[in-house]
Amino acid sequence: MIYADNAATTKLCEQAFDAMKPYLLDQYGNASQPYVFSRASKKALRSARESIAECIGSLPEEIYFTSGGTESDNWVIKSSLFMGKRKNGVLTSSIEHHAILNSCRTVEELGIPVAYIPVDTEGVLHPSALESKISANTGIVSIMYANNEIGTIEPIHELARIAHHYGSVFHTDAVQAMGHVPINVHDEGIDLLSASAHKFNGPKGIGFLYMKKGINLHPYADGGSQEMGYRAGTENVPAIVGMAVALKKNIDQMAEKKKRLLLIEKTFLTALHEFDLDFIRNGASRHLPGNVNISFYKADGEMLLHRLDLKGICVSTGSACDSVNTQISHVLQAINTPKDYAEGTIRVTFGADNTEKDVIEIAKAIKAILK
Repeated sequence: MIYADNAATTKLCEQAFDAMKPYLLDQYGNASQPYVFSRASKKALRSARESIAECIGSLPEEIYFTSGGTESDNWVIKSSLFMGKRKNGVLTSSIEHHAILNSCRTVEELGIPVAYIPVDTEGVLHPSALESKISANTGIVSIMYANNEIGTIEPIHELARIAHHYGSVFHTDAVQAMGHVPINVHDEGIDLLSASAHKFNGPKGIGFLYMKKGINLHPYADGGSQEMGYRAGTENVPAIVGMAVALKKNIDQMAEKKKRLLLIEKTFLTALHEFDLDFIRNGASRHLPGNVNISFYKADGEMLLHRLDLKGICVSTGSACDSVNTQISHVLQAINTPKDYAEGTIRVTFGADNTEKDVIEIAKAIKAILK
């Protein structure tokens, strides 16, 4: 099998798994309890919080553990319901993950004003587009760090600067970017950030929300006093430990990994061109390393995905199709991918275990299916 869907999820790294095991089998005490047996769990939580904070340039007390990016995104957007009517508007982009878009639709139904900002044909949200939409009523600006479908990296620092100029809080969904590109919340002016461990070789079902000191979102869940009273529920210590280890490893190896993934990308695209396949690549030159979203002329993306699956190759499609009609993804629609190409879109995302041999095999398989 060749796994090339690393934007969907990644393999748990062995270092993270090894770090998790003691807290699953031996040091399983509840970190909220005061007795000696729970001290190891409590210390592990503190160390993980410190490690993650160091990775993103924050303070440890600004890291709040959640179940992942979806929860973190919901927490941010739905906090607009508690911001008061004078400054409760939400601004976001037209290409966000559905965790943001569907949360926005929910708060819209409850009376919160939401505006969706268009992007250009590469998926870039230009600062001028934000400036044209933002107002004194805008409470939250939420723009993803990098798009999950096409890999485009947004100009976060400039967007945050504009948000702050209007007195708005700036949130970024960094689920796809965390651990793959350098992120410093302080330097980039980020107030709130969502992340999910399974996107950077950590365990599933765990993530975090960075909340800048001085910003007080409404608590996500009522109950106990965990996560400084903001997110009730017994902490998943093994998963939190694994997340911290995986993130640190990814950041330590980031430069080397980027170089290798860009080389693999080039090899893959060169092979497709040599096979004389008619396709366009979606996204911007400034993109997540290893994210290749390609649209083939007059092809069927769903058919291509399933035929590749039969050959033992795992990719995803950029369009959601069924037997009745074809729906082009909201991202491809937003960047105006031509319909004759958009319906033949697949997303190939390479990761730590992929080799140049893998990408040649994928290219050959695509040629065999389409030619």
